[in-house]
This record gives sequence, structure tokens and C-alpha cells, in this order.
Amino acid sequence: MSHNRLEAMRQTKEVHRQNLRKNLEHRLEVAKAQGNERLINQLEAEMRYLG
Repeated sequence: MSHNRLEAMRQTKEVHRQNLRKNLEHRLEVAKAQGNERLINQLEAEMRYLG
């Protein structure tokens, strides 16, 4: 594969991870506002998994 294509794939992967993290952070905020401890624990586990 060309260098440009590999770089585009790397950037796409990074943007995807950033979007996942941003979405999780928002969901965690909402869960905390609602006091939903089970969901908070699940979302925190997902955050740890993502790294």
C-alpha cells in the first residue's frame, strides 16, 4: 500500500477512537447526572477497555 493510503487509514482509526471516547464521555456524564450506578460502572469499564 502507498504511504498516503496507510496514513489515511491511521488517521481514520484515530478519529474513530476519538469519536468513541467522546460518545462514552457524554454517556457517562448523563449516567452520573441521573445517578445510574450500574450504567456508570459499565461505561467506566468500557473507557478502561478503550484505553
